Amino acid sequence: MIIILKKDATVEQIEEVSTRLKEEGFKIHLSQGVEKTIMGAIGDRMRIEALDLEALPWVEKVVPILAPYKLVSREFHPTDTIIRVGGQEIGGDTVHVMAGPCAVESRAQILESAHAVREAGATFLRGGAFKPRTSPYSFQGLEEEGLRYLAEARDQTGLLVITEVIDAQDVSLVANYADVLQIGARNMQNFVLLREVAKCGKPVLLKRGPSATLEEWMMAAEYIMAGGNYQVMFCERGIRTFETYTRNTLDLSMVPALHALSHLPVIVDPSHGTGIRSLVHPMAKAALAAGADSLIVEVHPHPEKAVSDGKQSLTPELFQIMMDDLARLVPVLDRKLGKVN
Repeated sequence: MIIILKKDATVEQIEEVSTRLKEEGFKIHLSQGVEKTIMGAIGDRMRIEALDLEALPWVEKVVPILAPYKLVSREFHPTDTIIRVGGQEIGGDTVHVMAGPCAVESRAQILESAHAVREAGATFLRGGAFKPRTSPYSFQGLEEEGLRYLAEARDQTGLLVITEVIDAQDVSLVANYADVLQIGARNMQNFVLLREVAKCGKPVLLKRGPSATLEEWMMAAEYIMAGGNYQVMFCERGIRTFETYTRNTLDLSMVPALHALSHLPVIVDPSHGTGIRSLVHPMAKAALAAGADSLIVEVHPHPEKAVSDGKQSLTPELFQIMMDDLARLVPVLDRKLGKVN
C-alpha cells in the first residue's frame, strides 16, 4: 500500500502513521518530496484497511499496489532510484560503461584489461572470479585469487569493480573485494542467494534469466529489496528464443518496460545479448537509444586466447572505437558519459 501524506504534514504526524503501521507488522519505506511525503507499507492489506488511515486529516490518500511486486514498483517509489557506488551515480543522466573480460584469468590479463578499458572511458571493471559454466570441465575461475587481482586493478586505475557471486556462502567474501555484486542469469531465481545478497550492504546487479518473464525478473528483485537492500539494478542480457544465429535474443523492449513499471536502473549487456563481437557495438548504441542507464561489455586484450566468451569480447581497439561513438551519441540523448573519479 501507498500512503500519501499532505504537504503540510509534520514530522510528528508522519511518525504517528509510521508507528501505527509498524505496530501492525508492516515494513515501512519513506520517500519525502517537495510537494508530498509518500509512505510505502508492505504487509497484510486487510490490516491496513482496518487502521482507516484516511480518517487522519494529514493523510491525503491510501492507494493499494495491485502488482505482486511492491518495493520494485514505480507505484511504490514514483521517482527514479539513483544507485551511488564509490562516488558514481547510476540511474541519473550519466551513462556508465562497465567493461572487462568474462573471466579473470591471471594478474597480468586483468591489469592489462583494466588499464585498456579505463583509457577508453569505462568507469567500472567487470570480471568473473567465480565462473558458473555449463560444462564441469570448463575453467571455473580463480576464486579469491581473482578477487585480489580485481582489487589491485581498482587500486591502479580507480575503476570500480563488479563481479559475480554464485554461492550464498561466498557473499561476504565477494563483498569484501567488490563494489557491486552481480547475480548471473543462472542464479536469478536462486532465492537463498538473493536473500543473502540482501544482507551484504553492496549494490546488486541482477541479470535476467534466459527464460524469465518480466514479472519473474521483477519478483527476483523484490526478494533482494524485501531483505532490506534497495540498491538493485536490472541487467537485460538476452533471452532464449528460437533464433540460433545469435547466442541470445537481446530484448531491448524490456528497457522502457522496466522504466515504466519500476524505479530501478536498467543496465544492458550487448555481449551476452548477442554473443557476436560485431553486433556488440550497434546493440550498445541501440540500448542507450532505448533508454538504458548503463552498459556492461566484455573486453579482452587477446580474445582469441580467452578461456571463455572470446567470440563476443571486444579487443581494446574495438572498445575504443565503440566508446568514441558513444561519446558522440549520448549528448543527443541528453545524457553524458561517466568518468573515473
